[in-house]
Amino acid sequence: MASGQLFSRTTQALFYNYKQLPIQRMLDFDFLCGRETPSVAGIINPGSEGFQKLFFGQEEIAVPVHSAIEAACAAHPTADVFINFASFRSAAASSMAALKQPTIRVVAIIAEGVPESDTKQLIAFARANNKVVIGPATVGGIQAGAFRIGDTAGTIDNIIECKLYRPGSVGFVSKSGGMSNEMYNTIARVTDGIYEGIAIGGDVFPGSTLSDHVLRFNNIPQIKMMVVLGELGGRDEYSLVEALKQGKINKPVVAWVSGTCARLFKSEVQFGHAGAKSGGEMESAQAKNQALRDAGAVVPTSYEAFEAVIKETFEKLVEDGQICPIKEVEPPQIPEDLNTAIKSGKVRAPTHIISTISDDRGEEPCYAGVPMSSIVEQGLGVGDVISLLWFKRSLPRYCTKFIEICIMLCADHGPCVSGAHNTIVTARAGKDLVSCLVSGLLTIGPRFGGAIDDAARYFKDAYDRGLTPYEFVESMKKKGIRVPGIGHRIKRGDNRDKRVELLQLFARTNFPSVKYMEYAVQVETYTLSKANNLVLNVDGAIGSLFLDLLAGSGMFTKPEIDEIVGIGYLNGLFVLARSIGLIGHTFDQKRLKQPLYRHPWEDVLYTK
Repeated sequence: MASGQLFSRTTQALFYNYKQLPIQRMLDFDFLCGRETPSVAGIINPGSEGFQKLFFGQEEIAVPVHSAIEAACAAHPTADVFINFASFRSAAASSMAALKQPTIRVVAIIAEGVPESDTKQLIAFARANNKVVIGPATVGGIQAGAFRIGDTAGTIDNIIECKLYRPGSVGFVSKSGGMSNEMYNTIARVTDGIYEGIAIGGDVFPGSTLSDHVLRFNNIPQIKMMVVLGELGGRDEYSLVEALKQGKINKPVVAWVSGTCARLFKSEVQFGHAGAKSGGEMESAQAKNQALRDAGAVVPTSYEAFEAVIKETFEKLVEDGQICPIKEVEPPQIPEDLNTAIKSGKVRAPTHIISTISDDRGEEPCYAGVPMSSIVEQGLGVGDVISLLWFKRSLPRYCTKFIEICIMLCADHGPCVSGAHNTIVTARAGKDLVSCLVSGLLTIGPRFGGAIDDAARYFKDAYDRGLTPYEFVESMKKKGIRVPGIGHRIKRGDNRDKRVELLQLFARTNFPSVKYMEYAVQVETYTLSKANNLVLNVDGAIGSLFLDLLAGSGMFTKPEIDEIVGIGYLNGLFVLARSIGLIGHTFDQKRLKQPLYRHPWEDVLYTK
């Protein structure tokens, strides 16, 4: 491995398996360091493509998302680092696929639990092709002031505290990601800080070793001393011992192998990492520390003394003129996310939507404050749900039953009416369900099914002003307006609409008052004297009876009733009901596998 520097201020990475927080932390680090370009060139998320919005400082950027490793590498040929956040189940396969790409030079594998046999194959391939694997079971690595892998070094506050926003003179390598964070802080307190830090991971077979990185650090001119934190178990530290003995390292190495407390236990102890288990005296922390000391490394007597020997070694290098003091720079302020600022009480922001009918923020959705489970447990029906979501209150059972009857009676009126016809033609054109439904709904208006609101509006106005049926009808005639809710193409005075009769019967039996309906019936009596087809139709019946429901229930004020009629609530009933039928016609045509509809010539009058 050896060679030198892995990263720079222009290094870019491909991030595998989208995780918003680690990517955003990388971009925040870029901004903190004053990079001109984001370190994340692209995201690989199997099965999806497009863009992900993230922040680069105060600017929002769109990072490309690719569905395959090969496509991402082709699209971003300068991105030579592959950061793998896949689970242990797929980490090996995706890492091997990345290593096989000619553009990828470094692969960082975050997952723990990658099978050892798979890891060995990755190591062999990487070494044969002069590539670097960091991990598995790693937090990654960082080059101060230049490039960061994922969550390395933790929060931005910790990075600033550890002075990682600018390069220092110390190269650091450890097995533990958690202890790396601790050591970055320690090193920043007693030296000018880290130049590069790597956590190789705690598995038995890491993709790269402690000595791999120490030898690499030895070739980087900016690194003046190395700090190594090993652990009991395995023999990785002995390769560093051999390198020291052979004179391959000519810079000071300060090292400590943790796990000396293992001897206090009567039986063998497995520490946190898979590799942190002593398999004999040579793998003990004491033996490794002594071997490193004998080979020329600076090894303290305990972990508590580690900081002091790091400081002493650094100060000697400064004294000898090998390290020049670094001029401190003030890092830029990372813009705080709006949500974080709001929670901390630093800012207030206006909302963009107001909702009063439902709330999904708790354990379960609520309709007008009523939990969904309560609706089911009480055995409430569709009418009750409509009363909560449309009227924001629980209406009496006779009201919700009336709503349900209206829906049942208006669900369909055969295939010949305009809405159903449009839906059938669209379905036979092979369109999807939503397109078929919408094509039918778009025909609803003043001439088809959309007269309920107008019927209610005109009947209410006439009744409230005390107009007689004669005065009402004749005034409408003078204005050139047909009376909404009156008239039918088929039904007559001697052949009434059964739906109207059922609605009237229910209302007379259950409603406290039917004054508006009775007024509509009086209007019908007058219009029938003029023509036998000017009967009260279902729009007029529902419109007048809904006025009685609103007024008679005692749950609505007069302004509220006027608003309900004005907004279009009543036509909403017809739209909701007829959607059932239109969906039925769509399924019917698709089930019957009907061909594309073409209107017959003989049914068209061609004229000049």
